[in-house]
Amino acid sequence: MSLTDTQSPAATGGADTPYLSRRTFAIISHPDAGKTTLTEKLLFSGGAIRAAGQVRARGERRRARSDWMKIEQERGISVSSSVMTFERDGITFNLLDTPGHEDFSEDTYRTLTAVDAAIMVIDAAKGIETQTRKLFEVCRLRDIPIITFVNKIDREGRHPLEALDEIQEALALDVSPMTWPVGMGSDFFGVYDWRNKRFLTSSEGRGQRFDTVREVTGLDDPILTDTVFENVMAELEENVELGAEAYPAFDREAFLEGHMTPVFFGSALRDYGVEEIIEFIAGFGPAPHAQPATLRVIRPDEPKVTGFVFKVQANMDPKHRDRIAFVRLCSGTFKRGMKLKHVRAGKTIAVSAPIFFFAEERELAETAYPGDVIGVPNHGQLRVGDTLSEGEEIHVTGLPAFAPEVLRRVRLSDTMRVKQMRQGLMDLAEEGLVQIFKPQIGSNWIVGVVGVLQLDVVVDRLSTEYSTDIGFDLVPYSTARWVECDDELVLKKFLETNRGSLAQDRDDRPVFLFKNAWEVSYIGEKNPDIRFRETREIVHFPES
Repeated sequence: MSLTDTQSPAATGGADTPYLSRRTFAIISHPDAGKTTLTEKLLFSGGAIRAAGQVRARGERRRARSDWMKIEQERGISVSSSVMTFERDGITFNLLDTPGHEDFSEDTYRTLTAVDAAIMVIDAAKGIETQTRKLFEVCRLRDIPIITFVNKIDREGRHPLEALDEIQEALALDVSPMTWPVGMGSDFFGVYDWRNKRFLTSSEGRGQRFDTVREVTGLDDPILTDTVFENVMAELEENVELGAEAYPAFDREAFLEGHMTPVFFGSALRDYGVEEIIEFIAGFGPAPHAQPATLRVIRPDEPKVTGFVFKVQANMDPKHRDRIAFVRLCSGTFKRGMKLKHVRAGKTIAVSAPIFFFAEERELAETAYPGDVIGVPNHGQLRVGDTLSEGEEIHVTGLPAFAPEVLRRVRLSDTMRVKQMRQGLMDLAEEGLVQIFKPQIGSNWIVGVVGVLQLDVVVDRLSTEYSTDIGFDLVPYSTARWVECDDELVLKKFLETNRGSLAQDRDDRPVFLFKNAWEVSYIGEKNPDIRFRETREIVHFPES
């Protein structure tokens, strides 16, 4: 029985509701689970690129199309979220590829505020790893539906039932297997789509690239039994029988509510499971959701345009020193040239050259709908957390900022380039790559990051994009906290008494620099009226 025989697929939207044909999703995983490879194969399958890059390939083939920064191409990792838009069979896909490395998790967390669903990639041998679990919890907080892709089944890995049980127990999710591996490692023959009675295999033989779909009547079909080793068939039969009994059938409502995850087994490198995921997202993935805001919830079927900036990227094209604000549209029909209110600044801006992305390639966006992500070129006016509207004083909520876990003082090699250094650091702070703190005593800025690898990126990008060489010196601080208090007099006295440990962030908010975890606890106990915030929500209210 076909899955589509028992469930109604998502509406694809007509002329009056084109947003229903939008599918905006992210791909999340632990490093090296195969996330970027899957991204490339989805783009290739969707017709967005002519050849998919492989992260661990050599030379030109190594340069994955979604990793456009020099440092990404050199190291074979994603350090910045990429946005790619493509169309297939009347559906517009907005795919957001996120960094897998935990040192860049803040960029990923903010990107997840802009999606309606996520693909969670799990290594078949390693299972659920630390970063995967963290990102899953962020998705859970936002009720984001999750599709699970168990990758690398063409290699030796854990038993499929073990993988399913781990997902179910570790993440407290109902799992519904959609496909089964036919053997693994050296005995890998392909994938069995047990719901649609299809055998996905290769004409080139065992363990080779997927290129053949064979319709079968069931597990006793000679197409399977005459091709697959007897011991592999016996295990497949047992898996399918146990799977049908132990795990619930797919329920779209439970999936959309975040209670159930459909599980696809595959190999992104060998193209297994890629088509099935695209087809699933098109038919069953969620259309754009309502967005929480300060005054009310913004619904996608509202006639007036609203959108919010979830990411800013400087120098995507170093020749033009550009700065692009990534805007997720929440409602209305956007047209190129529209004038929108920049709510924080209280000004109207004309969006004359909005763009759609495919990694480093771009095209003008003439029209966009809720769920779409457009790039708005600007000269520093737009920041992460900004809201654009057709005049309404409203602020999208839910974008997080996190206290840094690594603090360093900036050391400039050439003091004649102070201006370039500060401009570069401000630009990178605008992106969310680093946080900048200006100590109340002393002139050297301190940068804060979530992980040390971000410091390498800062050095590389300041050198490449701003021709400025910097280094970092250790500071006697291990973390920072935003300082808040309801009583202005109490706050003022605290700030005056502790000037030596205080700094201001780039929005001039007071920040306390702590030496260690003990001091965080001690200072907090001594000052019960003061709140030391480890996280804060990015909401920009009108400037005075």
